[in-house]
Amino acid sequence: MIERNLTDLARALATKRISSVELTRLYLDRISRHNPQLNAFITVDPAASLAQARAADERLARGDGGPLTGIPLAHKDIFCAKDWLTTCGSKMLSNFVSPYDATVIARFKAAGAVLLGKTNMDEFAMGSSNETSFYGAVRNPWQPECVPGGSSGGSAAAVAARLAPAATGTDTGGSIRQPAALCGLTGMKPTYGVVSRYGMIAFASSLDQAGPLGRSAADCAILLNAMAGFDERDSTSLDRPTEDYSRAINTASGARPLAGLKIGLPAEFFGDGCHPEVMKQVDAALAEYRSLGADTVAIRLPNMSLSVAAYYVIAPAEASSNLARFDGVRYGHRASDYRDLDDMYCKTRAQGFGAEVKRRILIGTYVLSHGYYDAYYLQAQRIRRLIANDFVEAFRQCDVIAGPTSPSTAFRLGEKAADPVQMYLSDIYTIAVNLAGLPGISIPCGLAGELPVGLQLIGNYFDEARLLDVAHRYQQASDWHLKSPTGFGECSAT
Repeated sequence: MIERNLTDLARALATKRISSVELTRLYLDRISRHNPQLNAFITVDPAASLAQARAADERLARGDGGPLTGIPLAHKDIFCAKDWLTTCGSKMLSNFVSPYDATVIARFKAAGAVLLGKTNMDEFAMGSSNETSFYGAVRNPWQPECVPGGSSGGSAAAVAARLAPAATGTDTGGSIRQPAALCGLTGMKPTYGVVSRYGMIAFASSLDQAGPLGRSAADCAILLNAMAGFDERDSTSLDRPTEDYSRAINTASGARPLAGLKIGLPAEFFGDGCHPEVMKQVDAALAEYRSLGADTVAIRLPNMSLSVAAYYVIAPAEASSNLARFDGVRYGHRASDYRDLDDMYCKTRAQGFGAEVKRRILIGTYVLSHGYYDAYYLQAQRIRRLIANDFVEAFRQCDVIAGPTSPSTAFRLGEKAADPVQMYLSDIYTIAVNLAGLPGISIPCGLAGELPVGLQLIGNYFDEARLLDVAHRYQQASDWHLKSPTGFGECSAT
């Protein structure tokens, strides 16, 4: 059962081959068995999950279930969920029980999905390896001595190890796509504003975007159908007609289903800096796309080399503002011993934030300060516009842009912890997509040694349905998305 896709699980629930309670118990048992090794979940509440599963079974018995009714899903611990501990991977929120649901959580509840648990993450989504969490590092199921990627590493590890059939993540600079690549999953960052940010604890407000992590593009389309839509409570939410992101996937196609599709290959993605074994698998995937009828064309993104520098000015600047609310006054951690209000602020924030969060707050405060705002922050915003313009020009020449998701496979725990710059470069292929607000998806395209490699596909604004279809056609012709790490298979008891 744990190898079934979301469509098959929904069919099994609808035909009473399994109940939601039984399915939820299956995954809760697997979490109990494997999470001590992986540290993928921060919070699991079996009683609450099983209560939701019983309600889903009643709904299914009435015949009003949908594609996700009764299916247990894991959620990144950045989404507020009513009556659930919501920590954002930080000591600062280690005692915070949310009084309300984020819009993403509410929409999955309305769809009848079961909240399986809250997954581990880099503290306040700041990291590329899931090593900055207050709750400890997450381990990659493919090789437990390696990182799963970040900041949505807990969600990625949970789905890869079959502790959940699918999960949510958030992507500020690659935090869905990079862990998807490192864990052999499909992960999508939608166009900025397509999924509501209400109730999603903010890191960098102009960059953060929620999205799905699943086994396949078809599964991600089902999840995105539930997640997306206008939300008047989110000022960045886009008021657009409702879409069916599965519509292209569900259409029949011939032997060359991608005939006429132009895939742009940026010179900046195929130069130095990418591990040869990763590039070998990416090239093989592109050859498969050509056999499916697509044409590849050379393009340029001339300002992409500036994306990391621009991102690490803009994102910390927004973080320094967003994280100012965590002061020990209203909720969250508060220092137990202090002299006065100023001393409480200082000690609370010193104790509550980890080293990476403090580093980014300091950078952000610096670039926003008098005398440096023009030189750093405004200049970074100008570069951001140039990067977005590069994509506009590129999409005049092609329909989709492709390249590696990450310059390497999963690296060892601690390998880059002492060198923040090298850690930041892990997102060199993904950050520009966030700066431009475009949709992007990572799909498994091979193994380098024993570790997964991800292929990134980038689409034009609001082109999620086509991206998902392009990913799906490749997955129909390959089986990389069906591969799973050893040691986490279905035992006879399940």
